[in-house]
Amino acid sequence: MFFPWFNGSEVHTAMLVLISILSVNCIANTQIPDYRQMAQLAEYIGVDYPEAIDSGEIINNAEYQEMLEFSGILITQAKASKVSALVSKAEILEESIKEKKASSVIQQLCNELRSELLEQMPQATLPRQLLPEPETQSLFQQQCSTCHGRQGKGDGPTSIGLEPPPTDFTDRTRAMNRSILGLYDAISNGIDETAMVAYDQLSEEQRWSLAFYAGSLAFEEVKVEFAKSPNVTLEELINNSPTQLANGDIDELEKVVQLRASPSRLFSHSPSPLGIARSKLLEARSAYKNGQLEKANHFAVSAYLDGFELVESSLDTRDSNLRKQIEANMMALREQFKNAENREQLEASLDATLAQLESAEQILSSEGLSNATLFSASLIILLREGLEALLVTLALAMVLIRSGRADVLRYVHAGWITALVAGGLTWWAARELISISGASREVMEGVAALTAAAVLFYVGVWMHSKSHAAQWKAYIQKQVTQRLKVGTLWGIALLVFIAVYREVFETVLFYEALLTQSLPSQTPTIISGFLAGALSLAVVAWLTIRYSVRLPIGRFFSVTTYLLVGLSFVLIGKGIIALQEAAIIGISPLPMTFELDWIGLKSTWQSLLAQALVIAVFVAYTIRSRLSRIQVM
Repeated sequence: MFFPWFNGSEVHTAMLVLISILSVNCIANTQIPDYRQMAQLAEYIGVDYPEAIDSGEIINNAEYQEMLEFSGILITQAKASKVSALVSKAEILEESIKEKKASSVIQQLCNELRSELLEQMPQATLPRQLLPEPETQSLFQQQCSTCHGRQGKGDGPTSIGLEPPPTDFTDRTRAMNRSILGLYDAISNGIDETAMVAYDQLSEEQRWSLAFYAGSLAFEEVKVEFAKSPNVTLEELINNSPTQLANGDIDELEKVVQLRASPSRLFSHSPSPLGIARSKLLEARSAYKNGQLEKANHFAVSAYLDGFELVESSLDTRDSNLRKQIEANMMALREQFKNAENREQLEASLDATLAQLESAEQILSSEGLSNATLFSASLIILLREGLEALLVTLALAMVLIRSGRADVLRYVHAGWITALVAGGLTWWAARELISISGASREVMEGVAALTAAAVLFYVGVWMHSKSHAAQWKAYIQKQVTQRLKVGTLWGIALLVFIAVYREVFETVLFYEALLTQSLPSQTPTIISGFLAGALSLAVVAWLTIRYSVRLPIGRFFSVTTYLLVGLSFVLIGKGIIALQEAAIIGISPLPMTFELDWIGLKSTWQSLLAQALVIAVFVAYTIRSRLSRIQVM
């Protein structure tokens, strides 16, 4: 198995004829150019041009004629695309080849053309994982070594006499201008009229693994664990050569080369939340540079919801200030990605945020999380997510009990039990069957929170109207008993379901993220934190039931009113914040920054105004009720 068109061979006439025929047919039949093929041609010109021209002189006429022919094909297909930028870049490339300009100039023009082509072509399916390296090495020996040699130097036993000769993958100069995508396409499709055949009998995973392996052989000496990651996504690493990715930055080139040598860190089976956050921000930057502002904003939202949010609790126990800084910066980046004018400010903010994410990763990974940190994070997660659901469930249950309808508590139990089961099934489906984005999760939670807030506020106001009624007992006997029909009872069950379900799925995700940050031996510590949280919630439930039963009915209604209105205050704040995080509602920050997560308080005008509205409406209703009683008296 070999890749001759990446090699500086003397003549590729057969290949040229084939590509020309395919290109003409493509244009004649569909009028749609093959952008991927064009990208490969541009890469080939950049790689092989030094074999044709040196110091402005032709050193291999066959190669030079091939360069001219390939550049002509690029112009033909670019014109068929009707994309002016492609036509312009292809024409400049052809003219520069005719003028026999320096290799560095041609390579730069090829890189620019190829970058434009990558923007035009449909997004390719990326590999989700690679084979283990020993397995890939074995596959290379079985399928490739007879031509390319055991070390990939192009000196296999059957390479003698082959024209063009097999590629030497250890040639660093050529590898610097070679993309993984080009290698993958050569493996998948082969090269007609050469000894290189298509290896379509191999699975996609095997072909991608071989492409990455072949692309790493020129950089074997730098296969080391590096302290700081390059600002490169998996898609960028696949589509671009090291020279393109570094863009003249020597330090960045070193990191890119190290990533080409050891790409496995991009294929973790359980990518860390911080790794996801970083990758999404880099995708946002790439989209922004290409003028895709809406797409950039989408990636920025995903960076927070699908990545950073899942480790907030863990980081908060280690460095709360850093956690707040990263969260604030990631929220600000969303707005900056919408503005095409302030590119310098965006780059500065993005670099600062990426550096903070690196710091957070070092904090969370240095010597692993301590047992005390894991226990605290586990405890806080359950208390934070479970307390609201517990209080809503208890409040509704106690209202039924004190109204003499303890017999219908089964509807409340049906609501929270069903929510636990549904939450578990949703989590399983999200892992095995479908992909639920962080934005979708936040929208679900936000809508559920606002719905629950509205219903709880209504129930609270209703209870307030009865807490001072002289004939409350008669009312309960006549109205509650009669009106709590099956439909209403299922409505109560639905409210409990909403209150509990909105917490369950997120709780599971937070614990899953916590487990990815810990060692297997620390799992009992996380379980201990969970059990401690469950015990704490049980104590709260016991105290609530014990003392609410002892309260006089009027006082009970009064206390429960304020509890339900307070819960609606918390939930409406959290609902607005969740929709802000999902980019459904805009974010207008206050001049000062503060956050009280336990009561849904955050320094944005939208959430505070919504909470202020709850208080204002309840106060207005209370004043009106008192005035009405005074008039009656």
